[in-house]
Amino acid sequence: MADSSFDIVSKVERQEVDNALNQTAKEISQRYDFKGVGASISWSGEKILMEANSEDRVKAVLDVFQSKLIKRGISLKALDAGEPQLSGKEYKIFASIEEGISQDNAKKVAKIIRDEGPKGVKAQVQGDELRVSSKSRDDLQAVIALLKGKDFDFALQFVNYR
Repeated sequence: MADSSFDIVSKVERQEVDNALNQTAKEISQRYDFKGVGASISWSGEKILMEANSEDRVKAVLDVFQSKLIKRGISLKALDAGEPQLSGKEYKIFASIEEGISQDNAKKVAKIIRDEGPKGVKAQVQGDELRVSSKSRDDLQAVIALLKGKDFDFALQFVNYR
């Protein structure tokens, strides 16, 4: 019997992020507490730019955006938001969406699988993802349960289970 396997990835649906951003922009334009503070959110190249005329308001824009991401099923671990910066009279926050598992993080996950996972489970780093394989599907289920129980500082998804 051939080995069963699955991939561990860290991907974000770009369209869902776009939808969350558009919903945030709409809410900002309609909410009373954002009237007259020059609050806005938009794409700036690959980054997301949030602006307002006070530090509190720009943090509130970030908070609204985070709540929209959660509602759309996107982990906040994928959002890398900077600190508010004063630029002229405006406060700005630049945020980026992190995708892919770095080599160091992939090695950490592979080590956890080796040390704490069932015997006979192999983990291989393949670019920005991790392939986990075993003869037993039950062992793979155990690995998924093990990793879901751990708290990583990056988002994980399990795909291509076969």
